[in-house]
Amino acid sequence: MIRRALVALVLCLVLLFAGIYLGGHPNGLPDFLRDPLVGDRDTRVVNEAIDTVNDTYYRKIPKKDLSNKAIAGIVSSLDDRFSNYFDPKSYAKFQMQQSGEFAGIGVQVTRVTEGLRIVEVYDGSPAKEAKLAAGDVVVAVDGQPLKGKTSDASVALIQGRIGTGVKLTVSHGGKRRTVTLQRSTISVPAVTSSEKTVKGKKLGVVRLDQFSSGAHGEVSAALRKQLKDGAKGIVFDLRGNPGGLVTEAQLVASAFLSDGKIVTTKGRSVPSRTLSAVGDPVAPKTPLVVLVDRNSASAAEIVAGALQDRKRAKLVGTRTFGKGVFQEVLELSNGGALDITAGQYFLPSGRNLGGAGVSTGSGLTPDVAASDDPKTTKVDEGLDKALDVLAAETR
Repeated sequence: MIRRALVALVLCLVLLFAGIYLGGHPNGLPDFLRDPLVGDRDTRVVNEAIDTVNDTYYRKIPKKDLSNKAIAGIVSSLDDRFSNYFDPKSYAKFQMQQSGEFAGIGVQVTRVTEGLRIVEVYDGSPAKEAKLAAGDVVVAVDGQPLKGKTSDASVALIQGRIGTGVKLTVSHGGKRRTVTLQRSTISVPAVTSSEKTVKGKKLGVVRLDQFSSGAHGEVSAALRKQLKDGAKGIVFDLRGNPGGLVTEAQLVASAFLSDGKIVTTKGRSVPSRTLSAVGDPVAPKTPLVVLVDRNSASAAEIVAGALQDRKRAKLVGTRTFGKGVFQEVLELSNGGALDITAGQYFLPSGRNLGGAGVSTGSGLTPDVAASDDPKTTKVDEGLDKALDVLAAETR
C-alpha cells in the first residue's frame, strides 16, 4: 500500500514538472494537443514569436515588455487615432485621472500630428507661470515623444500626482524649448456665462468647455440666470470643446429640445440605442445660435449637430473636428486596458461625422462662416458674428 502511494506521488510530481515545462515550451507538443491546450494556431504563433525573441535576441528583453509591445502593435495596426492600449502603469495613471486623484498643468489641448496643441491656458496655473500660450505644441513629455500617441495617452503622461514635476518639450514657429513645471490641482469651471447688448437687444452667452460629469446642471443654471436677467436670445459657445460623456451631451441638448432624437449609437458588439430629449427643457423656444470651431469635437458635435438637424439653432463658426466614433475601456488580465473604438454615433438626420468609421470626417458645416483672428487679442470676431446673427433673429 505504501509502495503504491509512493509510486502515485512520484508519478504526480513527474506530470507536474512535465506540465510546467511543456507550458513554457509549447512547441514540444504535437498539434493535436497543442491547439486545445495552448490555443488556436494564430494565438500560438504570437506566443511562439514572443518566446523566440525572448530566448534568442542578443540582449535580454523581459517577456512582459514584449507582450506590452505586441498588444500596442495590434492596436496601432487598426490605424485608428482614437484607440489606445494602456499598459498597467499607464492604466493606473488613467484611473487616477478618472477618479479625480490627479493634477495637471492647467491647459486645454487638442491632438495634432506632432503631439498636443495648446488651445487655452488657464489663469493661475503652472502653465501660465511657465509662459505657455495658445498655439504652442507639446511634442514630448519627460523626453518621451508624443507623435503617434492618442490624445488620452499623451494627456496621461502630463498628468500625475500633486507636487510632482513634469518636463515638457514645446514647439512654436519651428523653435523648441524645454520647460519644467510642477503639477497642481486645476480647478476650471465647465461653464462660464456673460451678457451682451447688441442693437439694443440683451443677449446671453453661455460657454461650455467640456462635457464632464454634471455639466448639464451647470449649463441649465447658467441658462436660467440669463433668461431671468432678461436675455432675449442665447449664444451657446462650444469652441475648443473636445467632448466628453455622451450622456451629458444628451442632457445638455435636452435643455433646448422638448422631445425627439439627439443621437443614435451603433456598434458590432454593443446594442444600438437612441438617446432622445428628456425632462423639461430650460429654453425650448428661446432664439439660439451655437458657436463652433475646428476644435469642437465628439459630444460637442453631437449637441451642435442635433440642434442643427432639428432646426433648433443655427451654427456659426468653422467646420468642426469630425469625430463620429465612441470608445470603451476594457480591462485586461495583465492590469492594463484597451481604450478601443466600439461603435459610431449618428445624428437625427442619420449622418455620421467621422466619415467612413475612424477616417477623417467632414464634421459639421456651419450655417454662417466665422472665425476668430488670434492676432486681435482684444476682439473676438467669431463671437461678434454669432451675436449679430442672433440679434437678427431676436424680437
